[in-house]
Amino acid sequence: MVDSVTLISFSLVALGIVCAPGPNMMYLVSCSITQGKKAGFFSLLSVVTGFIVYVIATILGLDFIFKTVLLYSAIKIAGIIYLLWMAWNAVKPGSESVFEPHDVPHQTLKKLYLNGLMTNLLNPKIAVLYISLLPQFEHPQNGPLALQIGVLGTTQIIISFSVNLLIVLFAGQVSQMLRERPVWKKVQKYFMATVLGLLALNLAFVKNK
Repeated sequence: MVDSVTLISFSLVALGIVCAPGPNMMYLVSCSITQGKKAGFFSLLSVVTGFIVYVIATILGLDFIFKTVLLYSAIKIAGIIYLLWMAWNAVKPGSESVFEPHDVPHQTLKKLYLNGLMTNLLNPKIAVLYISLLPQFEHPQNGPLALQIGVLGTTQIIISFSVNLLIVLFAGQVSQMLRERPVWKKVQKYFMATVLGLLALNLAFVKNK
């Protein structure tokens, strides 16, 4: 079973990942603001479905990744580069806040669900979490690998659902506040960049399994 220290540490990493800007957050914000909270909630359910797919895929494929040291190292390096790239995009000149909604065509709830699912499955940030970051919290002495991944994956899903639900419910208010108070928009950008940078450093300095 996963010990409490590992679970808390992973929870903080999962919280940092979900709070960092990315395709999922942008999609949920845009759906919620342009089509209402109901559309945002259905989009959120599709995001959760995508996480479940990632958990299952990680359980099935992690042993192969660990045994292929070169592949694992390449994935780890790619994860570091991607996190740093996202950090730069958050603060570079002319960058937009994730709470600035983009046009999303009005679609049926089924279409919104399918689009959200594909957005999550193709989201590099989530791939970094499950392939590069999550394995750092797996310890042989804590029992079967599949069980540990299941516990950590469930923890990540609960944290992500909770944070994203708040985003769906309050996206409109946050977007309006950032438009009316530009200083908070800048604070939000630098906070996101800091979180991403710290995650990249953490990934860079942990030892390969």
